[in-house]
Amino acid sequence: MTFLSPERFWLLILLPLLTLAYVLMQLRRRQYAVRFTNLALLSQVAPKRPGWRRHLAALLFVAMLLLMMIGFARPASSVKVPRDRATVMVAVDVSLSMMAKDVAPDRFGAAKEAAKKFIQDLPGRFNVGVVSFAGSANLVAAPSADREAAIASIDQLVLAKRTAIGEAVFTSLQAIRSFDSQASNDPPPAHIVLLSDGDNTTGRTVQEAIDASRAAQIPVSTIAFGTPYGTVDIEGETTSVSVNKETLRTLAEGSRGKAYEAADGGQLSEVYANIGSSLGWKTEHRDISARFTGFALLFALAAGGVSLVWFSRLP
Repeated sequence: MTFLSPERFWLLILLPLLTLAYVLMQLRRRQYAVRFTNLALLSQVAPKRPGWRRHLAALLFVAMLLLMMIGFARPASSVKVPRDRATVMVAVDVSLSMMAKDVAPDRFGAAKEAAKKFIQDLPGRFNVGVVSFAGSANLVAAPSADREAAIASIDQLVLAKRTAIGEAVFTSLQAIRSFDSQASNDPPPAHIVLLSDGDNTTGRTVQEAIDASRAAQIPVSTIAFGTPYGTVDIEGETTSVSVNKETLRTLAEGSRGKAYEAADGGQLSEVYANIGSSLGWKTEHRDISARFTGFALLFALAAGGVSLVWFSRLP
């Protein structure tokens, strides 16, 4: 529990003062009674003391004041609420190295299937967009709740030369900033998931992408897709296409995202599920001062009832 107006707790210093005043009044009453030197006469003219009962109403009254002061400081509880504008951008590498068959049926096919499953499994309140990148980056599906459009855009991806990882991040950031009319001033909570198996061979650098994502406070999680043993045949020549894990890890850690390794489609699906769940909720503080006010009212009623029943007066 936290307090939205903790500065109001200064009122609590009044409770010890009030308690001290009550104690002094009781001591003064006792001293006044002792002035009667004839104790036999005192026992006849003074009614029998109610003992602890005469303090109960005062204790209930102090408890009521304490609850009211706590409520005045606006106590709040932490609750998880859905992030309705949460947006996930999926950036898919469509460079020629994705033809490698070290992951069945090949890197490109496995990546597309895992991406589609991830989109299908996202809660309906999530928005998802798709970016493809090779020599340049293109927004192929603007972020929205339309799952069919996002999945259809993945089915239409085609391979091309070179790899522009930095451009993929910048294109994803621009799509997030254009999400709705509020996004330029109040961007939605977002996460970029970038799947690649290669180096950044063209366009803006990875460091520039890191700086841009940190400025926007949007993490980039990367998935190193493939194995060190992948090869592709390009124009009759067999070329080794090993995964560059260091570049992807640098991008992820620099942007406060996470770097993953997915050697097959099953692992990739699990990675996507973990990233998606991290955007599902946010913590908010909700005012619960009404609870303390309600309990204070109960204590006030109890103090009044006890005083009326036992002493025929209000405290």
